[in-house]
Amino acid sequence: MKNIKSYLMPMLVLLMLTLSSCEIVGDIFKAGAYTAIIVIVLVVVLIFWLFRKLRR
Repeated sequence: MKNIKSYLMPMLVLLMLTLSSCEIVGDIFKAGAYTAIIVIVLVVVLIFWLFRKLRR
């Protein structure tokens, strides 16, 4: 456990220097947008499928 703690602080400093917060937030929103689009399409397909099943 001590070995991991010695690497934790330099790793955090490296991440803070290489990644800007705007870039991280942008990547999170981009991933969220793609996920939302996929979920919306799946829900619409599910509703369409249910209506078709109920009409028969």
